Amino acid sequence: MAPRVDPVASDETLPSRTGVVIIGGGIIGTCTAFFLARKGVPVVLCEKGHIAGEQSSRNWGWCRQMGRDPREIPLAIEALRLWGGMNEAVQGETGFRRCGITYLCKTQDDLAKKAAWLESAQPYQLDTRMLTRAEAGKKLPGLTGEWAGAMYTASDGRGEPQMAAPAIAEAARRSGAKVFTQCAVRGIETKAGRVAAVVTEKGRIACDSVVLAGGAWSRLFCGNLGVRLPQLKILSSVMRTEPLAGGPETSASGEGFGFRKRMDGGYNIGGWSANVLDVTPDTFRLLGDFLPAVQQNWRVTRLRLGEKFIEEWRMPRSWSLDEATPFERVRTLDPEPHRPILDGAQKAIAGTFPAFRDVRIAERWGGMIDVTPDIVPVISAVDTMPGFFIATGFSGHGFGIGPGAGRLMADMVTGDAPVVDPATFRLGRFTDGSRPRPAPSV
Repeated sequence: MAPRVDPVASDETLPSRTGVVIIGGGIIGTCTAFFLARKGVPVVLCEKGHIAGEQSSRNWGWCRQMGRDPREIPLAIEALRLWGGMNEAVQGETGFRRCGITYLCKTQDDLAKKAAWLESAQPYQLDTRMLTRAEAGKKLPGLTGEWAGAMYTASDGRGEPQMAAPAIAEAARRSGAKVFTQCAVRGIETKAGRVAAVVTEKGRIACDSVVLAGGAWSRLFCGNLGVRLPQLKILSSVMRTEPLAGGPETSASGEGFGFRKRMDGGYNIGGWSANVLDVTPDTFRLLGDFLPAVQQNWRVTRLRLGEKFIEEWRMPRSWSLDEATPFERVRTLDPEPHRPILDGAQKAIAGTFPAFRDVRIAERWGGMIDVTPDIVPVISAVDTMPGFFIATGFSGHGFGIGPGAGRLMADMVTGDAPVVDPATFRLGRFTDGSRPRPAPSV
């Protein structure tokens, strides 16, 4: 079952020209539209389905700096700063609250890994600190079991994925952006090698720049343009509980589970670091790129060979701009959740917090995470096509760093001084000999 998302109505008349077209109405696309519109740039956002219909409404809702790859920390810091004023900025409810996040550690080895990360993050002066078992119990009332300690960041928070991107999209519209749903972009037209227009299923829009924020669909879109984007899709599974009295306010993860409290009094719960990788033709095409990540994360990634292989084998990988595309055939990726992971998470959290033992599960859903070989996003201009920019591959971190990523992309498109150094996120790192690898898992 797909989570219920706050609806955003579509504008009616497609403009013949604009400054920037954004492809994708998730948290990255809506934030980019919002910050561009606030700069006074004419913007059109095109979403093939509905706003936040895919992973942007299906994630846990964590907004964190703690445990980030050091390459992402500056962007995460900026995102948390922006989240703190987001409700006021968009004049709406995104659900953001600073609740703190705790990583529970079962063993001394796990505690040492967290401490090593904290040491590496010292230059950024985060408020992260290590907790004893007793201190963790104070942050998480009702905590039971043997724990070696924890890592905790008070300034980290939570948001409501079903509310945030829609609220930001509406704010972008009030600032002058146009928002079109059920409007797939089929491709890009160029003139003298530079972006000149996009062709949508509803018509052509001349423009100066295009931002692709297509999430799990980004690789397919790029492939039709001859742009190589190494990205795979990972299935994440989440469940929502009915309202629960006496549960923790602080978000937390432990062995086999992670959770955060919702505004409706229930909780989102998932399996900590447990996801499913469906084997597809792209798995083999990109094996060389992803081998380091596979070697590092094989314990927490479940490979599955099934119908997805045939489904993607049959999916067109190229098309002309006057024919229907895969984006029109599949408006919303709505995969079935992996129940064994969720059953394990439910058992683990009930064994750790007695308050969860009799809680009712209201619904379960799956979502597709867009993953890069180094687990760091691509936020980049495409050198081979001036005017084309990509913001994708957020590897499960997109909701939390969405506002920072949107602001950075807006700066890059307009040529303004970037809020953080974008070099880390360049697309060219996969082809310039850098051979980027994932940071050690925390």
